[in-house]
Amino acid sequence: MSAPRPPLHETPLTALKGVGPKMLEKLSKLGLRNVQDVLFHLPLRYQDRTRIARIGSLRPGEETTIDCVVEQSSEVMRRRRMLLVRVSDGTGWLTLRLFHFSRAQAASYARGVHLRCFGEVRPGPNGLEMVHPETRRVDESTSPLEEDTLTPIYPTTEGVHQLTLRSLTEQALALLNDGGRVTELLPETLRARYRLDDLAAALNDIHRPPKETELHLLADGTHPAQRRLAFEELMAHALSLRLLRQQTQRNPAPEIRDTGTLARQLVDRLPFRPTNAQDRVIAETVADMRRAWPMQRLVQGDVGSGKTLVAVCVALHAVEAGFQAVVMAPTELLAEQHYQNFSTWLEPLGIPVAWLSGKQKVGTRRAALEDIAQGRARVVVGTHALFQTDVAFDDLGLVIIDEQHRFGVHQRLALREKGARDGRYPHQLIMTATPIPRTLAMTAYADLDVSVIDELPPGRTPVTTVVIPDSRRDEVMERIRGACSEGRQAYWVCTLIEESEVLQAQAAEDTAARLAEVLPEIRVALVHGRMKSADKEAGMAAFKSGETGLLVATTVIEVGVDVPNASLMVIENAERLGLAQLHQLRGRVGRGTAASACVLMYHPPLSQGAKDRLGVMRESNDGFVIAQKDLEIRGPGEVLGTRQTGMVQFRIADLGRDAVLLDDARDAADAFLDLSEIDPTPLLQRWLGDGVRYGDV
Repeated sequence: MSAPRPPLHETPLTALKGVGPKMLEKLSKLGLRNVQDVLFHLPLRYQDRTRIARIGSLRPGEETTIDCVVEQSSEVMRRRRMLLVRVSDGTGWLTLRLFHFSRAQAASYARGVHLRCFGEVRPGPNGLEMVHPETRRVDESTSPLEEDTLTPIYPTTEGVHQLTLRSLTEQALALLNDGGRVTELLPETLRARYRLDDLAAALNDIHRPPKETELHLLADGTHPAQRRLAFEELMAHALSLRLLRQQTQRNPAPEIRDTGTLARQLVDRLPFRPTNAQDRVIAETVADMRRAWPMQRLVQGDVGSGKTLVAVCVALHAVEAGFQAVVMAPTELLAEQHYQNFSTWLEPLGIPVAWLSGKQKVGTRRAALEDIAQGRARVVVGTHALFQTDVAFDDLGLVIIDEQHRFGVHQRLALREKGARDGRYPHQLIMTATPIPRTLAMTAYADLDVSVIDELPPGRTPVTTVVIPDSRRDEVMERIRGACSEGRQAYWVCTLIEESEVLQAQAAEDTAARLAEVLPEIRVALVHGRMKSADKEAGMAAFKSGETGLLVATTVIEVGVDVPNASLMVIENAERLGLAQLHQLRGRVGRGTAASACVLMYHPPLSQGAKDRLGVMRESNDGFVIAQKDLEIRGPGEVLGTRQTGMVQFRIADLGRDAVLLDDARDAADAFLDLSEIDPTPLLQRWLGDGVRYGDV
């Protein structure tokens, strides 16, 4: 009797034909290290090659399979060398056009050879053609068999062809169906409760769907095999965040116990009353900080909802209890705005605020570092410079991270570790003005408590948004003239598709010069990322004080700039920006009582995606509606800014499509944890791999 096969997660890739040292290295870039990994490397989409089409019935744009005979082939030189192969099937003829071929490949297209070809049908100069179709020779002695399964298309990397991945998957499935084991990690009780298919059957179906499978089910992600795997993946993510929450709550944290005197003094000095939503979120946060384990709270608030005031009040509770608070922002400009706001509000209360950035002079920085280490600075504001090795805190009780999705995961983790003292971790308050759809928050931030500031301060006016082509630039400039002549101010935002700061700065400078020439009666200020900090501050200060009527800027003004008198924003090349960024920029206007407008100026022609984005902006001012649309258009990894971490890189689950599975997956994760005899590690390793620790932040 033969020995049982080892489980597939212990079977090396080299057990598969065609995997040598070089291929092994390439496959590792896809995260494939054993045979089980191949089975969990899931198709992106499918092609239907099961039906043979007649050439006479083909239409341009179809992806299809044909059986044909070579009539003639010729190598020609036009702008580049190419091979043209004329094929027919008795109902019509078609040209195969190849640009990359060897002499041996050219010789294989000899007259009379029978081929099966799959590709997209396109119109050519002399009739229909296929460019670089997949072809294989068909044995003339037997009638060509139709494919009996749909053809999967896999995520790939350089040097790994689709045919290679299909071959490896075929071999992995053969091992699976011949006694090789893929460990079923979900207990029978859970599989029965949620009516989940057998894992091996689901893997067979997902890699080789029978030809009668309805293609639209696979395309929509609603096929039972996809649902089975998506459920397990969502459950693994929920489980990792549940475990993370438990782990976090085992860490001690400073108990913030104060009378709230400082926060009341601040509110009493304000010329307005905080909204009910602000009061509620402050109360939720303070209650968290009174506990002996680290607060992990996410505060979401749409543009202009007053998150900064919430942050200041919460920081005051930490300061009154004898601890330091630190505020980290992703850009110099936003950090400077926070520093000015915190200083304006806190210094009259006798609380010194320190400033730390990467661009400070050595002497200034040294003095700031000493104030922070000695505890003289009770509140510290800065950029990523806060977690450099020479920064030491006296007794850090609270970390406030603004626009947290803009920081790399390792940066946030470094700040958390820096605040640890005697095994005690600071409380964390995370703020974002990029509203996150509920499905995404439930999944990505299940380890956090979420507060929403769902009320705007009184007096905020909705912003009217218009979308126009850049051929109407002269009209837009006249509109600026009109707004400024009425005593209002305006922004003109320059965007470039290139990431180069040099090119963006040049574009902003050119635009400012042109606008100053056309609108000589209006004083124009300029702000961009390459300016010295002092020059940027001067440009912003002149605009805030009303000395200048028009501010030309790059997208550095996306967050944190508050000028109530500005009532008009023009965003040039708006089609190049994502929804979240457009919404943030638009939030710079509508901060006063005057009717405000945002002009989205685009350069035609527009792609369908750009039309969709600009349409959403025109139709809605609600950040949560916009965030939901953004999730649908870009996917969760992009919305959260975590593509680089792997944390929310789902392999088969889709948070938009699979929202209906989320509640059950979270309940299943809780039930799984209750079964204390089961180790959750293999399930987390299967779906999250090395991404597990990133949840620490």
